[in-house]
Amino acid sequence: MSQISYKDAGVDIDAGNSFVENIKPLVKSTNVPGVLGTIGSFAGAFELPKGFREPVMLAATDGVGTKLKLAIDSGIHHTVGIDLVAMCVNDLICNFGTPSFFLDYYATGKLDVKAATNVVAGIAEGCKMAECALIGGETAEMPGMYSHNDYDLAGFAVGVAEKSEMDRVSMVRAGDKLIALPSSGLHSNGFSLARKVLFEKMKLNFNDDFNGKPLIETLLTPTRIYVKTFKELKNQIVALAHITGGGIVENLPRVLPENLRAEIKKESIRVLPIFKLISEHVEEAEMFRAFNMGVGMILVVKEEDVATVLAKTDGYLIGEIKEGKREAVLL
Repeated sequence: MSQISYKDAGVDIDAGNSFVENIKPLVKSTNVPGVLGTIGSFAGAFELPKGFREPVMLAATDGVGTKLKLAIDSGIHHTVGIDLVAMCVNDLICNFGTPSFFLDYYATGKLDVKAATNVVAGIAEGCKMAECALIGGETAEMPGMYSHNDYDLAGFAVGVAEKSEMDRVSMVRAGDKLIALPSSGLHSNGFSLARKVLFEKMKLNFNDDFNGKPLIETLLTPTRIYVKTFKELKNQIVALAHITGGGIVENLPRVLPENLRAEIKKESIRVLPIFKLISEHVEEAEMFRAFNMGVGMILVVKEEDVATVLAKTDGYLIGEIKEGKREAVLL
């Protein structure tokens, strides 16, 4: 009677081992002070940073959403790893946490070593941008759960904050100014709607020209990472809001106390061309709930610090904090 191997069932252990060998130098390239050990152990280790009076560990997890569908269908895999890191570390800094290390989870129907290596290369690049270390991860080959070419990603970022610096909401005051840091595009939100509009409604193709380059390049532009900006301007920032799903109107109130509202001048927002294209078939209110509209992060800044922040970033003023019920309104 013939015997059945794990490979016959769809799981290739040798391919998995080859993948690990491929990514070892990528992982090593992200090392920062604090990393203990090397890839291959049962758990990654990181020494708590020194210099904190009351260190608090923060953790954030996220994915890339249906942006992955575009990466899979186009065969462009080297940018979504940056997205994965960005979506996690950009959340950490909103609680004044400095990212320390990152872990990833990669699940697929059949492990394509080349594609998976490209994904991890993107993750490593994102970690270097965020000045944190990739200290481990998990690869799961699950035939029957995913089709052969499909894969999914999840990321986990851990950082450290000073306990006394974490409560940013209580520091926000009426009169504080709102500075927008531009996004690089859709980032990693709203792709289900974008795909429906662009490819089902408008019948566009990946290689159609959009502002001088293939549309797919614009869509797969990786999420901007704001960690270095946060570190440089930490002393001038009252609070930060990462503009993800829900847009400005749902994310900005998360950093406001109950008695204050954010008033934003809609005409001051530098809406990117890709959003103008999508808006041909989507109502304005829905656009501002589904997409960042060109604003990736909003900084709450004291009036006396505005000039410094504007001089050190590509940010621009979009509004201010006023008395009123907690909400963000577009005027």
